[in-house]
Amino acid sequence: VKLGGGDNGHNGLRSVRSALGTGDFHRVRVGIGRPQGRQSPHDFVLSAWSATERRELELVVERGMDAVESLLTEGLERAQSVHNG
Repeated sequence: VKLGGGDNGHNGLRSVRSALGTGDFHRVRVGIGRPQGRQSPHDFVLSAWSATERRELELVVERGMDAVESLLTEGLERAQSVHNG
C-alpha cells in the first residue's frame, strides 16, 4: 500500500498517471516474482501461470481486497502499517 511513485515501465500505471495528470494516487501493489535465468521480465509476466501460482492467487486476491478495504476505511497510514511488509 503506498501513495504515489513512478510507473516503473508498467503501461497500466502510465495510463492512470496520464488520465489523472498526476502520480499522486493510492496503490495496492502485488508482486509478480522474478524471472529465472535469462528470461526477460516481459516474457515472464506474459507466461502461463504454474499450478502453484494459480493456487496462491486466491490468497493474494483476498489480501489485496483486505488492503483496499483498510485503505478506504482506516486511511493510508493504518493500511500501510497492517499490510506492508
